Amino acid sequence: QVQLVESGGGLVPPGGSLILSCVASGFTTNYYAIGWFRQAPGKEREGVVCISMFDGTTYYKDSVKGRFAISEHADKNTVYLRMNGLKVEDTAVYYCAADLPSSCSVHNGPYPNSEHWGVGTLVTVSS
Repeated sequence: QVQLVESGGGLVPPGGSLILSCVASGFTTNYYAIGWFRQAPGKEREGVVCISMFDGTTYYKDSVKGRFAISEHADKNTVYLRMNGLKVEDTAVYYCAADLPSSCSVHNGPYPNSEHWGVGTLVTVSS
């Protein structure tokens, strides 16, 4: 069965950095799209970034451009989210999700109705 497991969350001061990981397993092929979402306290879940595991195409939420970067490991089973220059407003539970490889491009961002989801990892930006 398909599973997604996030890791790397924690407490970081403003301006700091974190790298989140999403390890995928159970897919019959390595061609799919991975999206990162986040949900801050009292707010709706929002898409952050996505990547197609087929051609590497990426889409970023405007507020994280230049600060966050998504990449995939050569084994195609792990996707990383590097977060630099973290702000207090970045505090949220971060989720990874997987869907068809076209979903990232079709929706110009991570697909909110992705088929597979991890349980999330908490990122807290605070001094």
